[in-house]
Amino acid sequence: MTAQAIPGFRDHSAQVNGQSIAYSRGGDGPPVLLLHGFPQTRAMWRGVAPLLARDFTVIAADLRGYGASSKPAGVEAISFRAMAADQAALMWHLGFSRYHVVGHDRGARTAHRLALDAGDGLLSLTLMDIVPTHLLLDQLTQGVAKDYYHWFFLAQPAPFPETLIGHDPDLFFERCLMGWGKATLDQFDADALAQFRAAWRDPDTIHAMCNDYRAAIAVDFDHDAADLGRRVGVPALVLYGADGPMARRYDVGATWGDRLARMRAQAIPGGHFFPDQSPGETAAALAGFLMKPGL
Repeated sequence: MTAQAIPGFRDHSAQVNGQSIAYSRGGDGPPVLLLHGFPQTRAMWRGVAPLLARDFTVIAADLRGYGASSKPAGVEAISFRAMAADQAALMWHLGFSRYHVVGHDRGARTAHRLALDAGDGLLSLTLMDIVPTHLLLDQLTQGVAKDYYHWFFLAQPAPFPETLIGHDPDLFFERCLMGWGKATLDQFDADALAQFRAAWRDPDTIHAMCNDYRAAIAVDFDHDAADLGRRVGVPALVLYGADGPMARRYDVGATWGDRLARMRAQAIPGGHFFPDQSPGETAAALAGFLMKPGL
């Protein structure tokens, strides 16, 4: 029997924005949308979502191109703008006109784009372990290029990265999980890891994830350049791994100072994948903010 994406949650799929978006739902209270990053699925929230569900209605969704969601063709189809439109449509479909959004990694970049494109629907914005996409690419340093080499490898023309990754997907993606700050495989929930492996062994998922990174350079950079100077007005929380590459290379909170009008920042024990490594601390930081985001 296939394990639930998140223990105690019900798994669903919705047809929205021309896509099939897989999601899990649990809890009761103000709505919170959780968005995963690369190379994971919504199963990354297995340790966090049940704790939040004590006080909130929690929706954890797979981004288009990832997990059990649809995988449209083309680079522009995997832009953060397209991903964000899916998630806004999903929450509207579920009857939530206003909600909190929480994103990690690519999910955080999607959440930021959602705040820019459909911010009237948000109660708050939480970004986990990212600096702004435009800043990272426009002011690239040697250290960041070394840590985040995958941005440029995955963005190479198809089928070059797909072919190399497809030779041994577990080797490549598990190296990603362990390579960004103090993580070992035993720190990831075993059922979640099994679900990640099942997803990233699919050639269509590999191709879509490569298109995600191609879009960051070819599409998302220009979208973000057009929005330089805009500040998201809703209350915002920036969380980052205390031992992760972003914390080594940046003052993470400061990178968001000219983009988020009402922001607080906090380090969480662990590396880039601190929600997997420190789910209790992550859930506590989220709950404290979501209960009183305006303070």
